[in-house]
Amino acid sequence: MSEDYVSITRRGLLGSAVAVAAAMVTGGPATAANAVARPHDPGQVPTIWREFTRTPFTHPQIPYVGRAGHRGGSARFPRRPVVADVRAYGAVADGTTDCAPAINRAIAAAGRAGGGTVLIPPGTFRIDGLIRIGHSNVVLRGAGSDRTKLYATRNLTELIGVYGSRYGGDKSSWSWAGGLIWLAPTARWDSLVAAIKDKAWPFEGWTGNKRDEWETLTTVAPATRGSWSVTVADPRPLKPGRLVLLRLADDADHTLLEHMSGGGPGPEAYYWDDKTKLTSYVPYEWPVRIARVRGRKVTLERPLPLDVRPEWDPRLTTHVEPLTGSGVEGLTLEAVETPQSPHLLDKGYNGVVLQCAYDCWVDDVTVRHVDNGFGFVAASACTLRRTRVAGRGSHHPYFCREGSHDNLVEDFTIEQRTVPAPPNTQLHGINVEGLSSYNVWSRGDLRMGTFDSHRGLPFANVRTDITVDNNGRHGGDASAGPLFGARFTHWNIRVTNGRAGLMKIDGLAPYSATVGLNEVTEFDQIDVPDFTGDLHSRLELYGTTDVVRPRNLYEAQRDL
Repeated sequence: MSEDYVSITRRGLLGSAVAVAAAMVTGGPATAANAVARPHDPGQVPTIWREFTRTPFTHPQIPYVGRAGHRGGSARFPRRPVVADVRAYGAVADGTTDCAPAINRAIAAAGRAGGGTVLIPPGTFRIDGLIRIGHSNVVLRGAGSDRTKLYATRNLTELIGVYGSRYGGDKSSWSWAGGLIWLAPTARWDSLVAAIKDKAWPFEGWTGNKRDEWETLTTVAPATRGSWSVTVADPRPLKPGRLVLLRLADDADHTLLEHMSGGGPGPEAYYWDDKTKLTSYVPYEWPVRIARVRGRKVTLERPLPLDVRPEWDPRLTTHVEPLTGSGVEGLTLEAVETPQSPHLLDKGYNGVVLQCAYDCWVDDVTVRHVDNGFGFVAASACTLRRTRVAGRGSHHPYFCREGSHDNLVEDFTIEQRTVPAPPNTQLHGINVEGLSSYNVWSRGDLRMGTFDSHRGLPFANVRTDITVDNNGRHGGDASAGPLFGARFTHWNIRVTNGRAGLMKIDGLAPYSATVGLNEVTEFDQIDVPDFTGDLHSRLELYGTTDVVRPRNLYEAQRDL
């Protein structure tokens, strides 16, 4: 994207954005004439939205997430040609034959062919093993979530082994990692499984089990958050379309963590040194594709998520080979029904996980009777659309961790559990943690759960146009640090049971925005701010239900 394009977009944003909001209120065309909501209209355009349209890439409270998701939020996923039908590799829809080997053979054949679609026809296919998508441009497609079922009989502890936590204790990492449908590049998956079997509990991100599998491509000159381009020392390793990591290391004074928190006296006074779990998450690694290279000026496909400062040793680096252009569509994954495990001791009846994946997707998929539903683990620019978590109740219906960025979850549902929760179990809801940033949850229906910011300083994330029966609880180890960094936004949230619990965040999150929330009250889990002093947070249209315009913050940003 050129600077001219960005400049034109900035000049046109205010009028068009307010017009879009007004059109949503009046039902009329988006023109300047109806740019202001009329007094009799049920909808209201808040002041903060008008401010945002003037400074969309650098607003202090609202992050720019208009390009979150697969291919910048593309409404359509690729339709790759069919190259395999699982029946040709031995799969039988009789509900008793183990079809996992046949399905994986079909997927491997598609990978060898350079990509394509693997079809699973209607019916119930038993799987006694996990399903792996390890090659780019491979799509596993059922006939629809109401027609194709994979019935999973074993968990990840049985299939791979015990997976302890790298932070110690007796916790099971299957409580937040791994899926019975697991999208991850083959080499990365092999290294993870080898480490688990060796009990050398790994880091799970873009730079390997020990975070040392990277090389510098070039260093980067100082730049500001919201810039679409950077100046590099050596452009020769770079070319349009290449995926790189922007790597920012913290300094001894933790000024990077302070910047992620919005800066100022509060974060400066915070004691970071004993937050050992949090400090293990840095350097911050942000995957991004290069859009253009002109001399030493490199244009990116998304604006910078943070400032780039010399004290953070900024550089563009290599990473493990990514999984790109792959997806799962049109099926239900149902695990054999077992009681939910005690908290943090999950055995790994997990759903669909994307790991070290970029520009991948899941569409029209239901998971049932799982420990954990859908997960992003060091995944970026991916989309979950029309997904559903159902059955006996889950620990993390949705989780987003280990530095996952720019992802989109839209049209999602967490159904009410079918059996009562066993003692000593937890329900978190939609989770985000571990320096994950610029992720969006849009158009959701949480019939149980909560907005689980699980510490680990997630920042610049958006939850918008969501109905929630707020009966879950958030988690997070004290050593993981603050619940929120800067620019968290909750926009048009309808809490059906009136519980506050991380819904109204103006008293907790620095430089945040809570806009269009019905009145809520505290209950037994009451949090105090991590930072002292003025949080510079915003609260607008509190005590209202579904009147804020635009109704959906992500869609309004994308439509601009």
